[in-house]
Amino acid sequence: MSLSCSDRFTDLLCAEDSDEVLSGESPACSSELDSQASCIEESSIDGFIEDETNFVPGFDYLARFQCQSLDASARETSVAWILKVQAYYNLQPLTAYLSVNYLDRFLYSRRLPQASGWPLQLLSTACLSLAAKMEEPLVPSLLDLQVEGAKYIFEPKTIQRMELLVLTVLDWRLRSVTPFSFIDFFACKLDPTGTFLAFLISRATDIILSNIKEASFLEYRPSSIAAAAILCAANEIPNLSLFNPEHAESWCDGLSKEKILSCYRLMQELVVDNARRKPPKMLPQLRVSIRGRMRSSDSSSSSSSSPSYKRRKLNNCLRVDDDDRNSK
Repeated sequence: MSLSCSDRFTDLLCAEDSDEVLSGESPACSSELDSQASCIEESSIDGFIEDETNFVPGFDYLARFQCQSLDASARETSVAWILKVQAYYNLQPLTAYLSVNYLDRFLYSRRLPQASGWPLQLLSTACLSLAAKMEEPLVPSLLDLQVEGAKYIFEPKTIQRMELLVLTVLDWRLRSVTPFSFIDFFACKLDPTGTFLAFLISRATDIILSNIKEASFLEYRPSSIAAAAILCAANEIPNLSLFNPEHAESWCDGLSKEKILSCYRLMQELVVDNARRKPPKMLPQLRVSIRGRMRSSDSSSSSSSSPSYKRRKLNNCLRVDDDDRNSK
């Protein structure tokens, strides 16, 4: 029995018309899509707010680190390694964040044989591999993924078994709600003209990743972290630095002003602290001038002490003596 084209496309995810899909024509012009973008985004944000608690560890997860039931330093080491691999392969920021999200959700639900060491390294590798498969068009092999100071190297079959365990513990829910689900929307709310939109998103992304190692942020929901990061980024723009952080609550329903302000203050402290830790930059002109002086002084001193210079000086002395004798 032969099937028609319409029968073959009855399970399209977005309920598209099969004739439109096969014809290759766009179902709507770009102007119509742009006019509907804001409404669609508003409804998406409402859904993210409603679902975000389903993709974070339980409320007592931070308390386990505070009472040392879980090793905060071991978690920080694992997250630092994930960020190194993300930078090494230039993976997307969301890939790194999802890796840490999977790691935290797994640790909340399942206890490892050891709080640190090879079990945590294996878990970190499996979480990073799963996140890369979710977000990256090109995924490094399981062996190539174990770079940037990985203390233990695991066979691909071992990592694959760990991936399956992570998927089971997370109930295969990998499409998590993260701060990156909100930052574009919040940036538009803070800067409706779009003048500084690219900077706000880029800087907020950097702030989120730079603070992901801190266990203190486990207290906050992704929406609060995103709002706080956008506010911190706005502080670096004179035109937006006067915005009152307390008004961020009005960006959408479901935000908590207290949580946003608390996260914002913590984030500000860490941003300032990270800026102080950076070594001062040396001016290239100063380095060149100093090297030039050192080379000139070194060359003069080395030339005066060289054997060829001494031989020339001795020959000159002998010539002077011969001239004196001939004159006599």
